[in-house]
Amino acid sequence: MQDYKFKIELSVRDYECDLQGIVNNAVYQNYLEHARHEYLKSIGLDFAECTRKGINLVVVRIELDYKFPLKSGDRFVVGLNFEKESPVRFVFYQDIYRLPDEKLILKGKVTGTALNEKGRPDPGLMP
Repeated sequence: MQDYKFKIELSVRDYECDLQGIVNNAVYQNYLEHARHEYLKSIGLDFAECTRKGINLVVVRIELDYKFPLKSGDRFVVGLNFEKESPVRFVFYQDIYRLPDEKLILKGKVTGTALNEKGRPDPGLMP
């Protein structure tokens, strides 16, 4: 497991699994989103407060590479690195590793932007 600016440990819940007994592919996006929100809180940026102020942090692109499935009860860690890609885009590089063996489960790249009250990207609003 590489170094990350932020990490959070979670566990798979039974209801997140499909009929095959593995985590449904869409659920991984929930894990990644939860990690992003917790990261933003850790740097003093409250997602809900941004919205109340008319700053809308939105996802514009998600790339996910599924490497290996998680199953009910598995513990895992989501690692996150954050970079500004341009004046109006930022990227979260996020990986999921199963614990305790640190097996790579998923690699993700989530691109976002900050929209003003008119729905336009605004560099002055970027995290």
